[in-house]
Amino acid sequence: MFNYPLENILNKVAQSGILEINLEDYYPAGERILFDMKNHLFNELVLREKDFREFIAAHDWTQYRNKNVALHCSAEAIIPTWAYMLVASAIEPFAKKIVFGDLITLETILWLESMEKIIPAGFKDARVVIKGCSDKISIPEAAYVEITRKLKPLVKSIMYGEPCSTVPVYKKKN
Repeated sequence: MFNYPLENILNKVAQSGILEINLEDYYPAGERILFDMKNHLFNELVLREKDFREFIAAHDWTQYRNKNVALHCSAEAIIPTWAYMLVASAIEPFAKKIVFGDLITLETILWLESMEKIIPAGFKDARVVIKGCSDKISIPEAAYVEITRKLKPLVKSIMYGEPCSTVPVYKKKN
């Protein structure tokens, strides 16, 4: 058993002046929904304009209130651009966000917008660690790329990982 007094233990990581950014703190809240156009095609192949317009008029769009919606078609069908525009127009009064693409595209766009909340001026000449492990959520690589792009012109260095064990990403030349 070791009997070292606790007051003699130094936390060198805390004293290093390294700033840690945890991207989990910027998690874009809100439910994600996929609106699949396939469900509104005749035989999952053809969009019939009259039927589709009737669907648009009759559908309860309030179910998308405050949700993030990806407009997508999982069928191998040619969907006219105006059809996506009609859906977007109908969902817009209710949805928090609408994007064209799948749920991965939606997630990427939400994260990139969330990165805009980071004010890089507060990191001028700082040594920064971008926390690498997420405890609760999956953070897309696009978020890490964006934070690197945003901070690189200002910081002394960027590292990835945990303050006690990092991978160097960028170091400003003197």
